[in-house]
Amino acid sequence: MIRVTENLRKIRDLLAETAVEAGRRPEDVHLLAVSKKQPLEKIVAAAAAGQRDFGENIVQEGIDKVTKLAEKQLCWHFIGHLQSNKTRPVAEHFDWVHSIDKLRIAVRLSEQRPDSLGDLNVCIQVNIDEEASKSGARPGEVAELAHAIAALPRLRLRGLMCLPAIRKTSDEQRLPFARTRELAEAISRDGITMDTLSMGMSDDFRAAIMEGATIVRIGTAVFGPRDA
Repeated sequence: MIRVTENLRKIRDLLAETAVEAGRRPEDVHLLAVSKKQPLEKIVAAAAAGQRDFGENIVQEGIDKVTKLAEKQLCWHFIGHLQSNKTRPVAEHFDWVHSIDKLRIAVRLSEQRPDSLGDLNVCIQVNIDEEASKSGARPGEVAELAHAIAALPRLRLRGLMCLPAIRKTSDEQRLPFARTRELAEAISRDGITMDTLSMGMSDDFRAAIMEGATIVRIGTAVFGPRDA
């Protein structure tokens, strides 16, 4: 697992360099290692190299990993589309949910979050390009949704997440990230304090950091190809 350790070092250096280039502090940009369909031994290797935050897209696969690696005291983020019939296990096992796009999902997570675990950190997924094929709240819906979620018990609204359409150039990539940041700033001015922008992946993390990303989601560049 030497390669995982080396990959992490290179990615952390890139994130830090990009943050400095953007005039930001490197410690304000956090790596979320997307561990979907990656074997436990690679996650263990990443944890041994200091990585604490891991992202899962599939509920049962994620819960299996959370359970088997409980002694590692890692921080687990659910980043996939969440159906209403899967909210309870997510509420009971994960530390973060990045993909809330409807109030009813947030209400179920709030009702099902055990008091013993503390508040569940949540982000609203914004369909920033309003693509019919993608989940997420439309930009015009986000402010109202944020106010409603912020009032729920056992949830802590941390910010916004987006997954924009693929763009070729850095300047083009920055546009949807800038719109997401501006949306978060407008909501904050309206009294909802948020500190998280979950945006950017392997191909566009530089553009995301330039526009204020605090969490970037990177998978295969850390772990290598996924299991089939």
